[in-house]
Amino acid sequence: MVIKINTLAKQKTLVNAQTDKSVDALIKTIDNDKRRKDSETVLEIMTKITGQVPKLWGSRIVGFGKYKYSRKNGDEFEWFNVGFAPNKSYLSVYVNYDLNNEAELLEQLGPHKTGKGCLNIKNLADLDIKVLKKLITKSSPTS
Repeated sequence: MVIKINTLAKQKTLVNAQTDKSVDALIKTIDNDKRRKDSETVLEIMTKITGQVPKLWGSRIVGFGKYKYSRKNGDEFEWFNVGFAPNKSYLSVYVNYDLNNEAELLEQLGPHKTGKGCLNIKNLADLDIKVLKKLITKSSPTS
């Protein structure tokens, strides 16, 4: 029996693909004043660091830059270099590297929770913004 394996990469579109929707409109829909102000601050920081125009990915993720990556099965996707999502109970900051390798910076950052490429922040005012900027810069499409 011969099994053929398709080795050609397939370009796929994620549910959270880049859209032409308005980032400003998303920010205006945030009911929680603190979360909206934190989102505006992170938007300003990321815009300045990346030099990129923010794009809405899916319905709630603001992303900067774009790159292609392949999964182990060969499927190819486009994703942003750095971004954030204003969730109800926290602000998520996304980077394109493994935050587990940033123990020293994360220790200096202030209160947060992490995933592999994600920081979950309850209150931006509790963080060391200089450290946050360093983490964002490492993921910037211009760095």
